[in-house]
Amino acid sequence: MAIIGRLLESQGFRVGIIAQPNWQSKDDFMKLGEPNLFFGVAAGNMDSMINRYTADKKIRSDDAYTPGGMA
Repeated sequence: MAIIGRLLESQGFRVGIIAQPNWQSKDDFMKLGEPNLFFGVAAGNMDSMINRYTADKKIRSDDAYTPGGMA
């Protein structure tokens, strides 16, 4: 999503990116207001299965990509 955001910015568009919003509430999504062009959703920079398990196929106890590191 960051690449698309940078491309749109280079063309003069305003871009807002919400990192790890609370999907159970609309509050995080409403912070940016109504979009002029589109509202995009991307899976993220790492597949959830890779992020959840270690190379030994054990469940991770921490999450390097989440504030606070909680899995």
